[in-house]
Amino acid sequence: MRRRLILFLGIMIFCMGCSRSVSKEDLDHLNGYWEIAKVTFPDGNTKEYTVNTSVDFIMLEDLKGYRKKMQPNLTGTYRTSDDAEAFTIKEEGGALWINYKSELSEWSERLERLEQNAFSVTNEEGIRYDYKRFQPISIKQ
Repeated sequence: MRRRLILFLGIMIFCMGCSRSVSKEDLDHLNGYWEIAKVTFPDGNTKEYTVNTSVDFIMLEDLKGYRKKMQPNLTGTYRTSDDAEAFTIKEEGGALWINYKSELSEWSERLERLEQNAFSVTNEEGIRYDYKRFQPISIKQ
């Protein structure tokens, strides 16, 4: 466990030096539909995602929000459940953290990068998720 913590802290320090920090003014960019583009594991291995069957819908207002899994279909609409992951955003140590809390668990992700069409987070295990803005496909009937 201690080894994991040291690895996680090392990755966080490295990432802080490599990228510009995300500001609270950028947070409006989080709102909308997102899909995972790439996952980078602590050992450096990566997994690219070219097609996603589900996307994340994020709604944020006043540092509080929720994330919901959505399944897009070819008519431009979405299927979803009533389940949503509530979160708050907190500034800590010069970084912005997304803190999730549900009935079953709690976890945090460090917001590494946030732009209009892309963002990245790193979770407590040191796994980095790179997201891109979802572009729906709509087939007219």
